[in-house]
Amino acid sequence: MNTPLSTQFDLIVLGGGSGGLAIAERAVQYGKKVAVIEPAHLGGTCVNLGCVPKKVMWYAANMAHARHEAQSWGFAPVHDGIDFAKLVAGRNQFVENIRHYWDGYAVDLGVTVIAGRGVLRSATAVEVNGNIYTAPHIVLSTGGKPFVPPVPGADLGIDSDGFFALTTLPERVAVIGGGYIGVELAGVLRSLGSAVTLLDMLDSVIAPFDVMLREVATENLRNLGVEMHLPFRVQQLIQTEAGKFIQSADGAQLGPFDTIIWAVGRAPNTPDLGLEAAGVEVLKNGIIPTDDYQNTNVPSIFAIGDITGRAPLTPVAIAAGRQLVERLYNNKPDAKLDYRDIPTVVFAHPPIGTVGLTEAAARAEFGDAAVTIYETRFTPMRYALSAQGFKTAMKLVCVGDEQRVAGLHIVGDGADEMLQGFAVAVKAGLTKAQFDATVAIHPTASEELVTLKTPRSDT
Repeated sequence: MNTPLSTQFDLIVLGGGSGGLAIAERAVQYGKKVAVIEPAHLGGTCVNLGCVPKKVMWYAANMAHARHEAQSWGFAPVHDGIDFAKLVAGRNQFVENIRHYWDGYAVDLGVTVIAGRGVLRSATAVEVNGNIYTAPHIVLSTGGKPFVPPVPGADLGIDSDGFFALTTLPERVAVIGGGYIGVELAGVLRSLGSAVTLLDMLDSVIAPFDVMLREVATENLRNLGVEMHLPFRVQQLIQTEAGKFIQSADGAQLGPFDTIIWAVGRAPNTPDLGLEAAGVEVLKNGIIPTDDYQNTNVPSIFAIGDITGRAPLTPVAIAAGRQLVERLYNNKPDAKLDYRDIPTVVFAHPPIGTVGLTEAAARAEFGDAAVTIYETRFTPMRYALSAQGFKTAMKLVCVGDEQRVAGLHIVGDGADEMLQGFAVAVKAGLTKAQFDATVAIHPTASEELVTLKTPRSDT
């Protein structure tokens, strides 16, 4: 006989992604009765359609690079291609294992997981599958979803979720969008053997990043063999017998393609949540505004993660959620996440890492006279015997007479692993002199960050 679910909780979390699960995990540790409402799989986008499966594909792409370059190092040439279906099956099993872990871990924690889409009915009540559940505290952590612009023929393309549904490697691919997701997918597909065209309405990839990163990322993409059209404003998608075509506003046409992938951004997953019934303020773009403590305008309702429009990264949602629980249930009224100096990585080929202020942002905030730039560009030893290799570039953005390192930017092999440690230094407010006082590890690419001696001259 099934035991009926309780309908009263201390905390209800809408969304069982990384942020929502972090909240639930911490809250039950403080003896709270918690329900997590999730319409799909626990783990959210990161586990199921984002960070985790993306990183598996990135590793596969790196192996493809290594196989191609091995001949220059004395290995016999390898000409066979990838068994894409086997890769996808292995990736999907890996994801399924994580889902299974979370399902069991939630039970072990004592978290009540309710399958279905939650809809707010008041400031303290949520309806799921026709049942009403109540709690004095409700956290909205429903994440985002891929955005596809409403242009004619848009449905001829797939979004980033659709990328993970591919079971065969397309021969000719267009990726629309030069941000995080577009650059990552373009790199993976090209590395695995697809002919890839990347386009964006702007004249640069990863536009919000430091200009040095944008320049070198573009060079590396071209070196990889990605055809780029920047800027290119998509007017419509067209299907013909030859394949799919993309037409611009000025009549230019690209194609034919077998697959077109939309990667123009993500939208907050906030429609149809019942926000009006609960009185929760929501902006026209779907973002739920919060203060520094994740409070919405309704005292009993909080929001974290992508739906707040700030730093849409899995570790950010986790950290914000944990701080919220500390404030609500562990007598720490001032607990909140510091959103400054958050490190992030684009898993391009090679990866791109950044933390702190860009050069432009530092000049805008402190003035040109207060900003000193140290930078370097080189081909790392990783490619010493290769015919050609990806460029590495690094930049330190220093401010004030003490030259505090306010921004650190890397593109190159190992950037993802380098950045985590150096992000601690930036967060701690270390100065260029303290970087210089650190003994270098030789020979490495990362030693460049502690051996840069001459400021860049802009004259």
